[in-house]
Amino acid sequence: MTIFKKAKSANQCPYCGGKGYFQLRLGGSETCSCCSGSGKK
Repeated sequence: MTIFKKAKSANQCPYCGGKGYFQLRLGGSETCSCCSGSGKK
């Protein structure tokens, strides 16, 4: 069994993981308030 680890960039936002948004449980997504959707620090 091989486990792949996602390499984290030093420039990405720690809250959204560099995506720029959060996936909501009820469906849809919301822009990350920390990085304003850019995905960077």
